[in-house]
Amino acid sequence: MGLIVVDACTRDGRGGSPTAVVIDDATRTDDERRAVASTVGTSHTAFVDSSSEALPRVRFFTTEGELQNCGHGTIAALAVLLHRAGGTQHHGLQSTGNRLVAVTATRRRDGIEVWFEQGIITLSDSTDPASSAIIAALGLTPSDIVADDLRVASPGTPRLLVRVRERRTLSAMRPDLARLAAECRRLGYLGCFAYVLAPTAGPASARMFAPAIGVDEDIVNANSVGCLAAHLLDTSRTSDIEVHQGDALGRPSAVFATATQTRDGIVARIGGLVHHPRAQRNAFDLREVR
Repeated sequence: MGLIVVDACTRDGRGGSPTAVVIDDATRTDDERRAVASTVGTSHTAFVDSSSEALPRVRFFTTEGELQNCGHGTIAALAVLLHRAGGTQHHGLQSTGNRLVAVTATRRRDGIEVWFEQGIITLSDSTDPASSAIIAALGLTPSDIVADDLRVASPGTPRLLVRVRERRTLSAMRPDLARLAAECRRLGYLGCFAYVLAPTAGPASARMFAPAIGVDEDIVNANSVGCLAAHLLDTSRTSDIEVHQGDALGRPSAVFATATQTRDGIVARIGGLVHHPRAQRNAFDLREVR
């Protein structure tokens, strides 16, 4: 078994979300899988079972338990598989949760670029009175947000999308994490994705709070970027978006997403970059952990 740590979804050669990737023989217990993140010091771990000739099966864990899917974990796992194979490109499928995910990994001069198909994203307006409790738990007031953009989005697990009016308000957010975790558990939310749209066509900024799954603030939440792209397409604004995350934690990160309307619903394609180990020898980007 090998364990590699990568920084997923870096921006301008820096930052990204440290993510543990374990080449797994499927003999570990789930309790052992939960323990890896706290031992290594990452928020998430991707376990890749490639022991058979069938498609690789990838599972994702935080210290609280297994996740149905993980966007930056998918990007990290595919980058590691391409790196280990020594190839220049990979197109294929991986098994995650109860579905097959189409993935593409390409070796570039500045790193390994990974894209994956998120699948159908369901969207609904957040009219539940409990939303006001969530907003308060985030440390926001009704005047801080754009109420018309308050939506629940789910690519399999629901989360609340909260559009904040001002970038400085987003940067200053200090949620009541215990209260937020309780509200999210009660409503069945993974967490809350707070974001600010750029006044022009520039990148959006976002922060993801998910204490209900053991991640107080996620450096990167790629699946939520896909959800945001779906919301923007659904409200007739744009289908392509770049989102910057991680600045509040000193880990500048970038995620890209493209949403498409299909006969079955809105789907999204999500991308991010992981650096080559030789390009960042003295950094944390990609290393074997013995």
